[in-house]
Amino acid sequence: MLEFFMKIAITGKGGVGKTTLSSILSYLYAKEGKRVVAVDADPDANLAQAFGLTAEQIASIRPISEMKDLIAERTGARPGSMGGIFKLNPKVDDIPEEFGYRVDGITLLVMGKSKEAASGCYCPENVFLRRLLSHLVVERDEVVVVDMEAGIEHLTRGTAQGVDAFIVVVEPGQRSIQTAHQVAEMAEGLGVKRVYVVANKIHTPEDVEFIKKETGKMEFLGAISFRAEIMQADIKGKPPYEISPETVEEVSEIKRELDELQR
Repeated sequence: MLEFFMKIAITGKGGVGKTTLSSILSYLYAKEGKRVVAVDADPDANLAQAFGLTAEQIASIRPISEMKDLIAERTGARPGSMGGIFKLNPKVDDIPEEFGYRVDGITLLVMGKSKEAASGCYCPENVFLRRLLSHLVVERDEVVVVDMEAGIEHLTRGTAQGVDAFIVVVEPGQRSIQTAHQVAEMAEGLGVKRVYVVANKIHTPEDVEFIKKETGKMEFLGAISFRAEIMQADIKGKPPYEISPETVEEVSEIKRELDELQR
């Protein structure tokens, strides 16, 4: 039987804890001995912090969007240029090995901020970032966990359909619920058939019931309790999977559910 490599995209309103979930899921798959690529596709990149990297280590990671010479070489056009002729299918298969940062058996890639990519324009850096994400999701034989911004602008239809688990992290609150519905609508427009919900920062069983009710057709995957240790991990610059074993166990349950759904 061929080994299955899970491709996971995680999104949600800013501050709901999607980066915490992304880091712990990456850690759990790597702990099983699987090859894992963790992709920080949020312009407010902080996945490196969630892996416990120091400020010096983080500063050494060059975001892909800032590699202007590389993008120009691969696409045939300088970043910042619009229109003109450039390659729509640039070479990207060597990017994880050449430019990924290794931590705890995980290869971390930081996409970086790109005004052009965020606006959806037809320009070299947008093409390059989207091609890289498509390669990671559709063509790689690794577990891929993508920590996304509160939306799915980086995804094309083909990439979105290659994602095995599209997860929206939701906290108790109407703004978070509203974002979840917006994301689910965008995902449906790209051909994503199943959108999962993970409830985070849960204080009571009523919080879980509220999220289940308000997210409607979206499939409920599991819940993560609010814990002060997670906030302390952020303050101390430590990875959540080292600070809060209870949170790791809850995410392990979510992972087991995910793995079971894909069998």
